[in-house]
Parts: sequence; C-alpha cells; structure tokens
Amino acid sequence: MKELFKINQFNLMASDMIALNRSLPDVRLDGCKTKVYPDHLPNTSIVIVFHNEAWSTLLRTVRSVINRSPRHLVVEIVLVDDFSERDFLGKKLEDYARTLEVPVKILRMEERSGLIRARLRGAAATKGQVITFLDAHCECTVGWLEPLLARIKEDRTAVVCPIIDVISDETFEYMAGSDMTYGGFNWKLNFRWYPVPQREMDRRKGDRTLPVRTPTMAGGLFSIDKTYFEEIGSYDPGMDIWGGENLEMSFRIWQCGGSLEIVTCSHVGHVFRKATPYSFPGGTGQVINKNNRRLAEVWMDDFKDFFYIISPGVMRVNYGDVSSRKSLRGALKCRPFSWYLENIYPDSQIPRRYYSLGEIRNVETNQCVDNMGRKENEKVGFFNCHGMGGNQVFSYTADKEIRTDDLCLDVSRLNGPVVMLKCHHMKGNQMFQYDAERLTLLHVNSNQCLDMPLEEDKMVPTLRDCNGSRSQQWLLRNMTLNL
Repeated sequence: MKELFKINQFNLMASDMIALNRSLPDVRLDGCKTKVYPDHLPNTSIVIVFHNEAWSTLLRTVRSVINRSPRHLVVEIVLVDDFSERDFLGKKLEDYARTLEVPVKILRMEERSGLIRARLRGAAATKGQVITFLDAHCECTVGWLEPLLARIKEDRTAVVCPIIDVISDETFEYMAGSDMTYGGFNWKLNFRWYPVPQREMDRRKGDRTLPVRTPTMAGGLFSIDKTYFEEIGSYDPGMDIWGGENLEMSFRIWQCGGSLEIVTCSHVGHVFRKATPYSFPGGTGQVINKNNRRLAEVWMDDFKDFFYIISPGVMRVNYGDVSSRKSLRGALKCRPFSWYLENIYPDSQIPRRYYSLGEIRNVETNQCVDNMGRKENEKVGFFNCHGMGGNQVFSYTADKEIRTDDLCLDVSRLNGPVVMLKCHHMKGNQMFQYDAERLTLLHVNSNQCLDMPLEEDKMVPTLRDCNGSRSQQWLLRNMTLNL
C-alpha cells in the first residue's frame, strides 16, 4: 500500500478495491433536489487531461460522467494523454474506451506538455456547445451537469464551477464540500478558499441554491461556452505545465465582461493529494513563477508590486513575450485591476488604497519589522533591514492596518504582545494611526505607541506609553524594485 501511495500520492490499493461505478451519496442542498431545468440545454464535451494516471481513478472519473449525466447532454468525452509512460494507458485504454456507451476520443501529446497545452489541444478537438474540464481523479454526483449547463444557457458569458467535494486520498471516502466558501488569493498569488462574504449572501437574498459569484476559481473543474472560451482568449499558451492559469483566467473573465460562479447545486468529488507525484520540467518553482509573472504583467497593473515585493525571486525569471496577451486585453476592452478589486473582490488581501508598501524601519536601532516567516497568532519580530522584500514587506493601508499578506498586526492587551492575526477590517485592535511628523505608530485602542525595546532579551515590537523616544519612531518606506 505504501509503495503504491508513493507512485500516485493516493491510496491506490483502496481505489482498486472499489467498484468503478460505485454509488455516491446525494449531498445537494434540499432546494437543489427539486429544481427543474429547461428541456433544451446546450450539450457539452468533457475534456480530461491525464499523465500517468492510475487506471481505477481515471476510469471511475469516466464512468461517473457516463452514469450520472443525461445521455443527450454529453456529446463525447475527450481524454488527452500528456505523454504517459504506463503501458495500460495505451492499447488497453483504447480497447476499454470502445466498450463505453458514450463516444470517447483519446488524443496523445507527442511530448510532455503540461495541463495548459494539453487542455488547449483537447478543447480544439471538441464538438459540444460547452466545454467541461475535469481532472483525471474526480467523481460526478447525481444532478451535477444540468445546473452548470442551465446557467450557461441563461448567460453564455458565465463560467461555472461545481462545488468541489473531497475524496479522501487515504480511504476514498466521499465528503461533501462547503457551499459557504469561495475562491480568492493572497499576495503570493496562491489560490485560497475564503468564507463567502455577507455582501454575496445578501445579493442572493439568503437563497443558498443560487450561484455564488467567486473572484477566482480553483481551475481543475469548470464549464464554459466553447465560442466564449475562444473569444475570451482560452488559455495563455505562453504558460508552462500547470500553475497560475486559474488566476489568469479568473482575472480575465471578470475584467473582460464575463462572470465566474460556483453553482452550488452541482457537486463533483476530487481526490486532493498532499504532494504531486510527477515532476515539472524546469522545476516546480521556476514554472509557477514564470506563469504568475505573465499573469501579473498582463492583468494586475501596478498592483503586481504586492506580488513582486513579497516574492522577489520572481523578478529573475524569464517570462517570455506577453505582447499578444496585452493586445487581447486591449481588443476585449478589459477593465483595470483596480476595478476588479473594487467591484469583484473588495475583501481581497491586496488593499486598494495604501500609504506605504515596503519596510517599517526603527529609527533608534535601524532594524526592520520582520514576520520571520511565522504564522497566524505568532509574534512579529525584528531583523536587520535587508531591502529584499519578502518577510519585511508590510503595507500601511488607508484603513490604518499594518498588513503582511493576509495577516495584520494586532494587539489585544496593554504593553503587547504584538501578534499577527487574520485581517478583519473592523479596526479595533488592528488600528494604528501613523503620524508622519512625529514618525509614531499609535495603537488607537490602547492609546500606546509601537516601541522597539532595547533590552536584548526582548527583541520584539511591543506597546509602551508614548514618550517621544527614538525607539518609538518608525520610517515607512516604499520599496522600489528594479523591474
């Protein structure tokens, strides 16, 4: 079992013991089970890319599509083999595919090309009105397809995702995902799930069966009108392998007039692996940095500085030519990234208005506030100023927060300690008033000043009664990067 786990990064022994057409629970909200959809929905082609995928997980994905989709809605299943080396994914797979009651097309890449280019190849070969992309280790549940296609019938510029349920990588148990989270991202451009904000609940008037507008998508599972996919620029073909393409597409859809939604009545399970079983040509970090740099250069305007300053290594990556993607942005008359932050993602980790983005330097010690790579609920630290961004990047925002990515400096007791907590936008313990003349950071709730104690054993920021000393003076410096 352990040997097989290493190869696939999930418990293949468990998967192989489970039927390819196993039953799954109906995890939909009650209101979804009684919904009636139009008779004439657009049909779809299902595109599944795989690379050295296990037999049982790949075929269980295919079987779940066939078993739980109305037959007239699925034109074909397009399997794109991204240069697999496993024998059973050759002739044996082709022979099996011919026995299935839905047409299955198998395309083979001539070299390892990665998810993005393999999906482009698959999409180009589809005949359906809608393209539905799935990963190769998914299971579709009852009623998963109709709500996705019905939303696209209503609005062809809506790009729709199911709720992604969790299939355990160890036991293959099926666990319902939440309809109360949506997609966002942090300063490092990592995709993250966050709670659905109150404004989105209000927009839906409390009806949880209505689609949730999501700022970003996870990217593995979604449906899109085929002609719209082409009009809006499909994927960026200059991106390599995998990583960043989901945010690039998310920004592009919203900024160029479409919408991105999680259709809460659609549930598809996905095996979430803790690690990737295959390598990236050129190295994972290099590939993802290149892709993220491309999306930042094309879509994020000046807000790309948040990404570059916290991830300075990205600046050394050759990201290729993005002129055709910038031309696309112009041709589609897409809106600026500030509009996206204002209207689509106002609770983003990137503040829309800020006083400074860079270091917070103590006048007395000439040292900088440093998050020390620590996590939520841990103390903030100090270190020699290095001017390299990263852990010494803080933004003093128009809301008077001191932020490092999605964490804010927070003080709940007199005299400290100063810890980093998730930014809550409620001011209170996270509100600091900067006096640009006196150079002080006043913690408004306690009426104390941020101080740098000189005792060696307490080299952490703290709060003290304001006394005008140099240890309570701070220089907030905007960092400039050699772009």
